[in-house]
Amino acid sequence: MNAFKPHLANVADYPYAKVDARVKLDQNESPEDLPADLKARALERLAKVSWNRYPELHAEDVRAAVARHEEWPEAGIVLAPGSNLLVLALASAARTVVDTVPAFPYYKGGAQAAGTPWRGIPLGAGFALPKAELLAAMDGEGGVLFLPNPHAPTGKLFEQGDVAELAEKARARGWLLVVDEAYHAFAGTDARPLARANENVAVLRTFSKSWALGGIRAGYLLASPKVAAVVRACVPPFCIPAHTSTILLTVLESPGYVKPLVERIRAERARLLEGLSRHPRWKPYPSAANYLLVRTPDAKAAFDHLLSHGLLVRRQDHYAGLEGCIRISVGTREENDLLLAAAASAP
Repeated sequence: MNAFKPHLANVADYPYAKVDARVKLDQNESPEDLPADLKARALERLAKVSWNRYPELHAEDVRAAVARHEEWPEAGIVLAPGSNLLVLALASAARTVVDTVPAFPYYKGGAQAAGTPWRGIPLGAGFALPKAELLAAMDGEGGVLFLPNPHAPTGKLFEQGDVAELAEKARARGWLLVVDEAYHAFAGTDARPLARANENVAVLRTFSKSWALGGIRAGYLLASPKVAAVVRACVPPFCIPAHTSTILLTVLESPGYVKPLVERIRAERARLLEGLSRHPRWKPYPSAANYLLVRTPDAKAAFDHLLSHGLLVRRQDHYAGLEGCIRISVGTREENDLLLAAAASAP
């Protein structure tokens, strides 16, 4: 069939397959749902929304709320139903895309879908930031460099000084450094000061993780007004539905639940790391995110063993450098107890 552009002939699906299990620890979701009082307030508010009317063009009401929460100019904010769509918009606008390998797969996937040249720079030993290679990659004519920090899927937190060096190179060479802070709440880091001082830096954030809203699908970009205008032009109009806006406005008015939730997840992350470190054959890596990467002798055997105990985790052994690895989301205390008990007898 000749209907589509040639570069889409062998496009791959997003690498995820649904598997049913009693305990779900495979997608780095919040282990807790939105507090019941906030959910009830959002539902009450939603009943008053006119469902026959289109939502706002670019979620202007939510943009204003995000601007207040993040202390960021409204003109520099772009909202979308999930940060994936913002990645696609950035990749579509970019001359070229560079990111680390391995990394969140949609940096490459978005570039491939958009027909944008892509280059992946392998992580160094111990998942170190390949700073010299990334700096050299920005000697080209210009493009977008995606840098997740904390890094996905390793959980590694890169030094702020190294990120600042990349930001300065982006400014000098006309690149855009996109710091993906999907997991920043669990690390206690903040790239906003870097982006405020340098219009060649933008920050991606999401409501999916620390806000416990993975099912709502909402993310946002913090950037200069000039960058935001380009990205907004690449995002479909009316893309934030009325129900999503209603929920987001509700939580942005009452964000106090986020910090205690993050603290619980961080405490459980530390407990999981300590417990899994006792396994004679598994090696869990320290993480600044809401998951742990664990190297095992055989990822399939580890995955199957945990699934037989009703625990679903994510295999990562298809990535170069992550042979034998699985990724485990931090669950509730009860879920983590089940995980540790099952892992104790794992091969």
